[in-house]
Amino acid sequence: SFDWLAGQMSYNKPTVRPGRYKIEAGWSNRTLISHLRGGKQSPVKLVLNHGRLLSDVAGKAAQFIEADSMEIITLLSDPKTVEAQGFQPETFMSMFIPNTYEFFWNTSAEQFVTRMKKEHDSYWSKNKRKEKAEALGLSPSEVYTLASIVERESNLKSERPIIAGVYWNRIQRGMLLQADPTVVFATREFGLRRVLKRHLEIDSPYNTYKYLGLPPGPISMASISSIDAVLNRAEHDYIFFCAKPDSNGGHAFAKNLAGHNANARRYHRWLNQRGI
Repeated sequence: SFDWLAGQMSYNKPTVRPGRYKIEAGWSNRTLISHLRGGKQSPVKLVLNHGRLLSDVAGKAAQFIEADSMEIITLLSDPKTVEAQGFQPETFMSMFIPNTYEFFWNTSAEQFVTRMKKEHDSYWSKNKRKEKAEALGLSPSEVYTLASIVERESNLKSERPIIAGVYWNRIQRGMLLQADPTVVFATREFGLRRVLKRHLEIDSPYNTYKYLGLPPGPISMASISSIDAVLNRAEHDYIFFCAKPDSNGGHAFAKNLAGHNANARRYHRWLNQRGI
């Protein structure tokens, strides 16, 4: 009966509009056909967060829009796309600001990238973020890169401005960042629970135990709270921090190496007792 009425109402393949439509129980065929023919889609909510690689971004987006992950990652890997959006391959991840976005399902890979660039520009134009980055002598991509390290160091939002302050103090003093998450990124062993000395020997520009300054680009997506933590870092004299035993992600901070070594020994004993 649906097919017959669709023919009578001239609703056939050339006029079908692909998309995501909300259908109400109890609708007649006429109401349903009119609704589909009108093309009034229901938006989907695309949640971007926690990805480490551009392939993670592509995979997440493909769960919500028509473009599949291969289409998206092919576009994101194209140097022409990267250049057109004003980035380098190493910094392209910094275009993606983690948030919840509304899309229509029939969004193409190109439309997805264009929208993400628009959201990136909108984010940096608010709350004097660009001005704050310039005051630090950093580009938005460099702020995002540092924020990605802060993101991977702590799950506690309250700690992130303090950790950002630690790394800023190291940068100002010409010290190596010595950030374990950058080593994990360099090894691509994302399941590492403990960074060992052998991991610190890997020769990679992302190994901040070997190379001074920021890595070439982000080591993951950086949340808004981590980006803002870098832009509004806490001012203090800490230059070291170490995870606390039984702290649910908290850290112990130190102003000198002696204090840090004492904190580290306590944490290492705790790890050893648990066979980590």
